[in-house]
Amino acid sequence: MKLAKFSKMIFVLLAVLLVLSACSGGNSGTSNSGGNEGTNTPADVEQNDAGGEVVEEDFGKDVSGEVTMWVFNENVFEEVAAAFMAEYPNITVTPIFVPFEELHDNLQTALASGTGAPDIAQVEVGNFTRYVTGGVLENLLEEPYNAGKYKDLVPAYNWERWMSPDGSELLGMPWDSTPGVWYYRADIMEELGFPDDPAELGEFIKDGENFLQLAQAAAAQGKQVMEWRDGPIHWAGDEIGYFDDNLNWVRENDKLVQILDYTKRGNQMNWAPHLAYGTDEGKPLVQSGQLIGIALGSWGARDLETNFPEQAGKWRVTNLPFDINFPIGGSSFVVPSQSPNKEAAWVYLQWAMRSQNAWEIWTKYSIQPGYTDIAQQDWYASNQNQFLGGQEDYKFYEQIAAEIPTKRLNPLDGAAWGIWVPRILDALDNNVDSRTTLQLAKEDVESMLAEDLAKLKADLGK
Repeated sequence: MKLAKFSKMIFVLLAVLLVLSACSGGNSGTSNSGGNEGTNTPADVEQNDAGGEVVEEDFGKDVSGEVTMWVFNENVFEEVAAAFMAEYPNITVTPIFVPFEELHDNLQTALASGTGAPDIAQVEVGNFTRYVTGGVLENLLEEPYNAGKYKDLVPAYNWERWMSPDGSELLGMPWDSTPGVWYYRADIMEELGFPDDPAELGEFIKDGENFLQLAQAAAAQGKQVMEWRDGPIHWAGDEIGYFDDNLNWVRENDKLVQILDYTKRGNQMNWAPHLAYGTDEGKPLVQSGQLIGIALGSWGARDLETNFPEQAGKWRVTNLPFDINFPIGGSSFVVPSQSPNKEAAWVYLQWAMRSQNAWEIWTKYSIQPGYTDIAQQDWYASNQNQFLGGQEDYKFYEQIAAEIPTKRLNPLDGAAWGIWVPRILDALDNNVDSRTTLQLAKEDVESMLAEDLAKLKADLGK
């Protein structure tokens, strides 16, 4: 079956899923009441070794121009643009809000037609591969960008996911870091007789049998430990991706077999309601203490606080169960090749990614820095989130981000997801052998996407 038959359905599905999970920098536009405590020394300053003086880095204050930017988040971009223009008055930046799905569809149309695209577009990771072929985006490794100088400051996974399928071009400027984590009710963990300390509990639940023991104890009290019944097997799949650099299917290793076994057992004990916590049906489950654990990206504390402010101090965050590490959500910024204002766009992007003044705004909206030198500064790392009982969550997120393995994205990932999910649900509903399920998923993908795989291999010179 050809990719075209999947594309519309898959992208709509992904958009819905990502909206439900409130991916990084979501539309709630609320601040984290934990605040950002510490000093306020601008990040675009450096120590002068000669005399200890502070010198401000200039990303191009002599550059002028008008930059249009499509974004699917409201509020925050207006605030960042205003702060930028106060420092770079020769450049006007105009953020234009476009709803999530509409933005990605309009951008694809504009890039394909060669006209109508903005100078910068915010692109969510699940939709990024729609634009990675055909030379429609600027390669930020080339002149005049030379973004490679920032590579060592970005967690490896967060750099690699914005590369072209062949690994030769950087097509998106890394922005936020979105490690997957597990938020949990610490008070209820204590009631159930399990560790409530994040470090202790995190180590405990890395062992799959331990987490199933916890899930079983919770189920005995009518409680559930995650939103989605098939969550862990998808987490484990997303940890490694769908295809390797040579477009060979990779979702068939022993760890995935084991995680699918765990997922089937958890599903049998009704460990998840299989609905989003922020929906009308899901909110009462959290409010009543029935849903006591939720796997989200590091932006999740913001949404939990927004939806359940009365539960402040009861939640904590730790690593995902089953020793799985992968990012949940995340966005980047692309510069279309048709943009007439590339130089000014690049000045803005560098300031927005590298300035502490910018990051003090981003972090108010629970957007975690994708740059280690920013994340390690005391004003950020020492943040204590009062909703999480005073936990230093920002420092923890940075630790988790460093452990996420790299993977390469490509345009067939969306279609592969549409083939993968039915096999997983069949295994859960009909107790199909896990290794057999993974083998069948591989055979389905290789058969149904054979023509598309062959074309992509030819395009990439494989």
